[in-house]
Amino acid sequence: MILLLLAYVGGVLTILSPCVLPVLPFVFARAGRPFVVSILPMLLGMALTFALVATLAAVGGGWVVRANEYGRDAALLLLAFFGIMLLSPALAERVTQPLVGLGSRLSRSAVTGPHGSPAGSFVLGVAVGLLWAPCAGPILGLILTGAAIQGANAKTSLLLFAYAAGAATSLALALLVGGRVLAFFKESLGAGEWIRRALGAAVLAAVVAIALGLDTGFLTRLSAGNTTRIEQALMERVRPTSAMRAAGGAGGTMMMSGAMTGAHGTATAKDSEGPFPSLSGAVAWLNSEPLTPEALRGKVVLVDFWTYSCINCLRTLPYIRAWARKYRDHGLVVIGVHTPEFAFEKNIDNVRRAVHELSITYPVAIDNAYAIWSAFANNYWPADYFIDERGQIRAHAFGEGDYEGSERRIQDMLKAAGFADVPTDIVIANGTGVEAAPADAADVGSPETYIGYERAQNVVATPAIVPDATQEYSTPKALDLNQWGLAGAWTVQGEKALLNRPGGSIVFRFHARDLHLVLGPGPDGKPVRFRVLLDGAAPSESHGVDADAAGRGVVREQRLYQLIRQSGSVKDRTFTIEFEDSGVQAFSFTFG
Repeated sequence: MILLLLAYVGGVLTILSPCVLPVLPFVFARAGRPFVVSILPMLLGMALTFALVATLAAVGGGWVVRANEYGRDAALLLLAFFGIMLLSPALAERVTQPLVGLGSRLSRSAVTGPHGSPAGSFVLGVAVGLLWAPCAGPILGLILTGAAIQGANAKTSLLLFAYAAGAATSLALALLVGGRVLAFFKESLGAGEWIRRALGAAVLAAVVAIALGLDTGFLTRLSAGNTTRIEQALMERVRPTSAMRAAGGAGGTMMMSGAMTGAHGTATAKDSEGPFPSLSGAVAWLNSEPLTPEALRGKVVLVDFWTYSCINCLRTLPYIRAWARKYRDHGLVVIGVHTPEFAFEKNIDNVRRAVHELSITYPVAIDNAYAIWSAFANNYWPADYFIDERGQIRAHAFGEGDYEGSERRIQDMLKAAGFADVPTDIVIANGTGVEAAPADAADVGSPETYIGYERAQNVVATPAIVPDATQEYSTPKALDLNQWGLAGAWTVQGEKALLNRPGGSIVFRFHARDLHLVLGPGPDGKPVRFRVLLDGAAPSESHGVDADAAGRGVVREQRLYQLIRQSGSVKDRTFTIEFEDSGVQAFSFTFG
């Protein structure tokens, strides 16, 4: 019941979301029509379409998302047609002559009829619903998490429909207010014809905005309200552990990328830590058909929680890959559960590319809704769970380190399960590049640092960070250890900073062998050239794998970039990255 209420409230808040702004002209265009005949069918069409698309996305995975893109294109054509008819019914009459009779009648009755037909209004509602379906924030993620733990069922659709009903309620209220305003103009100014044309122009402008992707870029910055903070607060009340962080250590976080290096090792239970939780919450699978605990009975299973921009996760991969290969024919199944930290890590194509580039051949479950994460009650990246042949969790390992202990645990569990000829030697994995072993913990004196204002710390830019607004920043020349700042025209958002003009830079005073920065190109996807400086000079032999000796490199995709790997003694250094092109997105620093 609590989830249903939360879902409904989250839906009501959708009216404040930037991506709903282009939908509002379609809603206001129905103002003045009878509620039961015209408005209610449109709202029902919107709500049902959203619930259906979101449910299929939760159950069917990435192919539904791609299919919905075609639906959005069809919806844009229908709504553009709607806007043309509002501008000129006579023109619309000529245009619709070649169309199929039924479709033409539905469109004309929905737009030009004195009251509109329920069927025509419902069709328009479906079209708007296809555009509105992607307007989902943290509340929807929580809904899918809570529901998907128990698998795809009627409860999932009910929660999604509650969310959709809340959004329809807020849109109906907006329509009621808008209808009264429009009625005032019609009665007082006789402006009905101009209002109709203005609505038609607004509809066409909204179609163009959506087609160009402005509804998620430019409109986000223009939005008068942003529900992210409100929704996040509601989520924390239901699942407060989502904001917990581990104390101390380099890159040590709970519910953040990078668990404490070697902080916990392998923990052993006397009997069992619980049964193998459901994997049904995965929105897609890579390298495998969907797997279930039942189908894996008789096998020893290693479940590895990771995300591809997490440096701690990347440094464990040489061992995970080696174990998967070494023990595959001796009864071990390795499953990588990719649970994203940043929004771009929810893009299945991004994960698929990372899986290929990282040479991961074992099954990977895409856990975009945090369903599997929640089913395991997990709080760390990376985290490994060891499950025996009877489907019981026997041990876990959080963070990096104690690889020998983990491998001995695998060997013991395979032998206990009755598998023969289990190897007894221990893997020696020598990772290269970003996968190389971390430096001595004593040499790491800088913590993981986020650039978005929601989790930013130790920033000394002038002026103070202005959320979600373009601002010219400057940074003092002298920084204390672990202080950082921006220079140039940036828009600092919740989880990242976006550079608006070429020439911007980021400066960080750090103490570590390696420095990594999670970066991505701008919304247009164009590459961004950069130059790295170490204490004001080219890094030379201290450059990372993503920069050359002169410090130059290019941001082409959304991922972690290794920019510094010091070859000499580790001491306090000043890192600077200068961007020659605009549009770069900067997310977080990690060190090692």
